[in-house]
Amino acid sequence: MQALNDFFEMKPGAVFDETLFSLIAEDIEQKGYSIRPGALPENIATALSRHQATLNSNQYVDAGIGRGDEYLRNNFVRTDEICWINGESQAGSMWLEWTANLKHYLNQKLFLGLFSFESHFAHYAPGDYYKRHYDAFHGETNRVLSIVTYLNPNWTPTDKGELVLYQDDLDREGVKVVPLFGTIAIFLSQHFPHEVLPANRDRYSVTGWFRVNGSMNNRIDPPR
Repeated sequence: MQALNDFFEMKPGAVFDETLFSLIAEDIEQKGYSIRPGALPENIATALSRHQATLNSNQYVDAGIGRGDEYLRNNFVRTDEICWINGESQAGSMWLEWTANLKHYLNQKLFLGLFSFESHFAHYAPGDYYKRHYDAFHGETNRVLSIVTYLNPNWTPTDKGELVLYQDDLDREGVKVVPLFGTIAIFLSQHFPHEVLPANRDRYSVTGWFRVNGSMNNRIDPPR
């Protein structure tokens, strides 16, 4: 296997599992998605979970559809709340460093042209949901890969709250992802409609999107 340093320059002290990155890349190349139970490094998952536990209601905003001037709150579609990750916390910085390493690896392996990354904490109270949707539409050069990791210890089948990943618009069964602590789900944003089913307990996760560079004519993408 080609040496890691031939792919990108690691930040001092950066640690990750190259085997995991290789498995994710292989899954995306073959299936368009990858589901890896408990795969997020434990120190990062634990740091994210502890930080999310410190967030108060004033730091969350009601989730909506779109960004910037196109943002719209729609309770019919989704009822969760979110808090954007900017890297100011140690946990956020660890997560953004890990995803940056993954981005570089996937660019080298799959030539995806990933340019930027945006991410937020998500909290679904009992009964909250996010109905079936796409993260990006065909022809829109923005979100390329979606990633979700879960921060829920001791999750049981009766807790429900699965992510359901569908192959296409005709698929009615889908692949269910149990929101177990440290599980990673990553998929092509334009190709997989998906939904979040209601849970019977509070459900915590981190969601993010790898994007291509859509900035042009003084228009900054993504909007902030």
